[in-house]
Order: sequence, then structure tokens, then C-alpha cells
Amino acid sequence: MSIIYVLLSISVLVAIIFFIAFIISVKRGQYDDTYTPSVRMLFEDELVKEEASHLENKENKINSNN
Repeated sequence: MSIIYVLLSISVLVAIIFFIAFIISVKRGQYDDTYTPSVRMLFEDELVKEEASHLENKENKINSNN
């Protein structure tokens, strides 16, 4: 029965170590996304054009009904 307590304490210790390593890596910017902002500017115009054409279609439908 005492082995369960030893294994439980070791597993909690390992979990705490991994959690501390995760917090340190987040603070150092390990998970920062540096790729998406550089690519987003290439596709931003397409999204704006799609929204504009979608709004124009709605306006045309409203004007044709009046």
C-alpha cells in the first residue's frame, strides 16, 4: 500500500515540473505565432472584397424589392 503513496507523490512532482516548464516557455514566447501575421496581410484584401460584394448583393436585393 505504501508504494501507491510513493507513485502518487512522484506523479504529482512530475506534473508540477511539466507545469512549471510550460509556464516558463509561455513567458519566454515559445508559443508566439510569428508566421500568421506575415501571411494575413496577403489575404486581407480578399476578405474585404468578399464582404463588400456580399453587402452589394444585399443592397441590390433590397433596392430591387422597393
